[in-house]
Amino acid sequence: MNINDFILKEIKALELSNTVKSAQQMCKDLPITHIPIVENGKLIGCLPESDIQTIEENDQSLKEYAYLLDHFHTNEKATLLDLIVLFADNDCNLIPVLNKDMNYIGYYELSDILDAFADSPFLHNESETLIIEKNRNDYSMSQIAQIVEANNAQLLGLYISSQNQDNVQVTLKVTSEEVNEIIQTFRRYNYNVVTQHEDDTYLEELKDRAEYLRRYLDM
Repeated sequence: MNINDFILKEIKALELSNTVKSAQQMCKDLPITHIPIVENGKLIGCLPESDIQTIEENDQSLKEYAYLLDHFHTNEKATLLDLIVLFADNDCNLIPVLNKDMNYIGYYELSDILDAFADSPFLHNESETLIIEKNRNDYSMSQIAQIVEANNAQLLGLYISSQNQDNVQVTLKVTSEEVNEIIQTFRRYNYNVVTQHEDDTYLEELKDRAEYLRRYLDM
């Protein structure tokens, strides 16, 4: 997959000489959070829909409201994860794209990027999701991968999904017919398995022991 194939040009960027009314009409016609503003092919910034719709004097030029512009963009070398972070950080559904000469060439839409991510093997392939936790000074990505592969499983991907001063949680996607073996191996290496799985014999043993203890106490 070439992420550049998702660069779009259907929505025309505006210039500072355009009126507020033209920007308001564009936002009314299109479900976009920002309008790219360009001058001589260069990106000036992104005009937020939430701000432009509050302006009452809509016969004025956008130049009068240049102070409202947000400043974010990406380039042709961005990865899928880079784009997802940009969308989240800027709370937007459109990201302008610049080429190597810093000229505006189009934009990415959030829906397209999310669809591309959903179709990736990391999410699309049939697999098990594990969330494991360990002290942030003791965990090792290489060890996590080794544990998965040592149990004849395939690691599709992993990332740090949560962390605090003490612990780190890592989410991983694996394909395996023996998930229980992977889970037990993580426990032997002092990882806490956060997610619950039907194949987890350890939990079943705990339930059996708890039931036995309950019956013993009721005697």
